[in-house]
Amino acid sequence: MLRLYTHPSCLQHDPGPGHAESPARLRAVLQALDHDRFAAIDRIEAPRATREQLLRVHDADYVDRILATAPASGTMRLDEDTLMSPASAEAALHAAGAAVAAVDAVMGDRGGHAFCAVRPPGHHATPNRAMGFCLFNNIAVAAAHALAAHGLKRVAIADFDVHHGNGTQDIFEREPRVLFISSHQSPLYPETGRENERGVGNVVNAPLSPGDGSYEFRELWEGALLPRLYAFKPQLVLVSAGFDAHRNDPLADLRLSTEDYAWITGRLVDLARAHADGRLVSSLEGGYDLNALAASASAHVSELML
Repeated sequence: MLRLYTHPSCLQHDPGPGHAESPARLRAVLQALDHDRFAAIDRIEAPRATREQLLRVHDADYVDRILATAPASGTMRLDEDTLMSPASAEAALHAAGAAVAAVDAVMGDRGGHAFCAVRPPGHHATPNRAMGFCLFNNIAVAAAHALAAHGLKRVAIADFDVHHGNGTQDIFEREPRVLFISSHQSPLYPETGRENERGVGNVVNAPLSPGDGSYEFRELWEGALLPRLYAFKPQLVLVSAGFDAHRNDPLADLRLSTEDYAWITGRLVDLARAHADGRLVSSLEGGYDLNALAASASAHVSELML
């Protein structure tokens, strides 16, 4: 069974005209999934994350600052790329809450997979800093919840966004119960994710070079990253699902195809079946060409439904 979590507030977060991380991104994904072949998906309105859930990965003063910062109108800039509008704090609460609710659902008796169609994205948010379009680190909140609320000992996070998930790495680099695996373009924002960044042996960074495509991506995952994930034997698989390594994406220079996203999703589903009783939660990260994003997210979700 596949559950899809989203919330109307995620469409109301608006960084302003011309911003790459626009509401149109989520609309494109949701419209692509509004098709007969996705009719069997269980569609669920995402709850808010609680303060307790957020404080597992973010500093208290940072959480308070984000929740109090939303402007009454217009936008407020947190850094060069990250802006808040009146609805942003509410959207961020539901984006993180979606990931938590999805973990609770797949850890239940029925197991299965979940996809969180939410924004703002999360994997750049550090314990005390908003950056890279991200406010709360949705996938990190989910992983910490799995450890604290479900008593898991091995949670894997697979991140195939074209940008390195520096925030997720920062949060878990000294937490051996979480394995963080990332493929990403380098050099590229945020200029982290080098191979020698290994945490306590629980961080695996695999940079790809500008111009790399399907062959290099699949060889990297098949030859290095998936074996590491299998050796870890995760009890839950979490996915930072960014689709901005697509060849048509304007913010990077990798050359993946829609089929590559179907391929990596299928491999991660196989991993979850082998070691995690099939339990997998995916949360939307990047992807800035609307047609490529819609097609890639559809391919991702199609594999999650199998």
